[in-house]
Amino acid sequence: MTSLEFLKELNLTSQSQGVCTGTQWYGSKTSGAYESHSPVDGKTIGSVFKASREDYEKLITTSEKAFVEWRKVPGPKRGEIVRQMGDALREKKSVLGQLVAYEMGKSLQEGLGEVQEMIDICDFSVGLSRQMYGLTMHSERPNHRMYEQWHPLGIVGIISAFNFPVAVWAWNSMIAMVCGDVSIWKPSEKTPLSAIACFHIIQGVLKSNNVPEGVMSLIVGDVKTVGEPMVADTRVPLISATGSTRMGKRVGEVVGARLGRSILELGGNNAIIVTPDTDLKFAAPAIVFGAVGTCGQRCTSTRRLIIHESIFDQVKTMLVKAYAGLRIGSPLDQQNHVGPLIDKDAVDLMQKALVEARAQGATIVAGGEVLKGEAYSSGCYVKPALVEARPNMEIVREETFAPILYLLKYSGDVENAIAMQNDVKQGLSSSIFTLNLREAEAFLSSAGSDCGIANVNIGTSGAEIGGAFGGEKDTGGGRESGSDAWRAYMRRQTNTINYSRELPLAQGIKFDI
Repeated sequence: MTSLEFLKELNLTSQSQGVCTGTQWYGSKTSGAYESHSPVDGKTIGSVFKASREDYEKLITTSEKAFVEWRKVPGPKRGEIVRQMGDALREKKSVLGQLVAYEMGKSLQEGLGEVQEMIDICDFSVGLSRQMYGLTMHSERPNHRMYEQWHPLGIVGIISAFNFPVAVWAWNSMIAMVCGDVSIWKPSEKTPLSAIACFHIIQGVLKSNNVPEGVMSLIVGDVKTVGEPMVADTRVPLISATGSTRMGKRVGEVVGARLGRSILELGGNNAIIVTPDTDLKFAAPAIVFGAVGTCGQRCTSTRRLIIHESIFDQVKTMLVKAYAGLRIGSPLDQQNHVGPLIDKDAVDLMQKALVEARAQGATIVAGGEVLKGEAYSSGCYVKPALVEARPNMEIVREETFAPILYLLKYSGDVENAIAMQNDVKQGLSSSIFTLNLREAEAFLSSAGSDCGIANVNIGTSGAEIGGAFGGEKDTGGGRESGSDAWRAYMRRQTNTINYSRELPLAQGIKFDI
């Protein structure tokens, strides 16, 4: 199927308006437009008009009115609408997955997998709509009942990144929806058409169920016109932001200053520990996929491989051979393993990181080159790099959003490897490969990995929607998706009911009235 064919199936045209209140599209045509260029072949896919500040204000007003009505709808009924949106996504999984792959540059299988994540979180949210439980507590006062309940919070602002152009929105918006919140999505300016396509898919469901305009909204715009106003807006009690640590620190500062809430899912400098008790044939696919999947542009991509000195050379040789066999090219061709980086700026950042690594004493073991030729005409294709380095190098302690895997050597017990893994500012995902139960349990203990995600005999990427997703330290501390992450989208209320004939006051105080 050609790009033109799947664009038509998603109702995309050469120009799209940048604001949607669920079914109504509008927006300024005088604020400029984002052109979406595919990193696959460099071609222009289409353009989206940028929203103006007036567009933003109009959308906020619409969302406020929608919340007043939406919070009254019973949770299970909200869940039924989410179920229908999941079905709508199922029908368009193939074409939406192709668009995600073409606009972002990830492999077709990863694009389809991302849409499947959206479908899965819809299913999760449908069940959640009947399970947002509160607790009951015993009151110290006789004939009193005390309990807690959870109420909708209000408008949820969702800021997503280019690397998961649709799934992160669904993680937040579907849960927010069953919680009784309304949401406003600001997608990445690098992948706006994937966002536009999502709203074309769900708008029929919203319309057929008479969902108020503004319950689920989309706004495409720049940081100054949309991003900064939304982050600073007291009418938006919760901001969920996915992106760089630098961006997240700014969001956290601004939202914190107004005593708002933020869910921050930021950078990762994820490591896999390989101990002498590892089954290397078993571990190899996870290591390679973690490092080169999505061309190293996952927040959970494997960036450091911490290898025991006794097997270091063996692992390095194994990886050099595996990297030599990687097929790099169009992600729409399922025979290829690695697609392009998102744009030429990302290519430049990777090259600068490799130059800096050499300057700090690292050795490029394999890869790192920018690929030339007709098949790589977009200028965004690179060979994933293997770099032998030391853990204290500054470049190793930073996150470069590209397929660079640093090979690091440890000696002694697994505790040394764990300390090495934890000795970075980020704390998102981590993994250990070992058949030694003591090593595995040490890694998972309170003295083990300090990351939000810690895996045994599975790689750092590929988190499931059933678990809360996020990390510690410079990763931001936020949690999205499964488990009890829904509580961040609601406000907790403690209630006490006096059904006695007396009014006992705190601390035994009495008034003669």
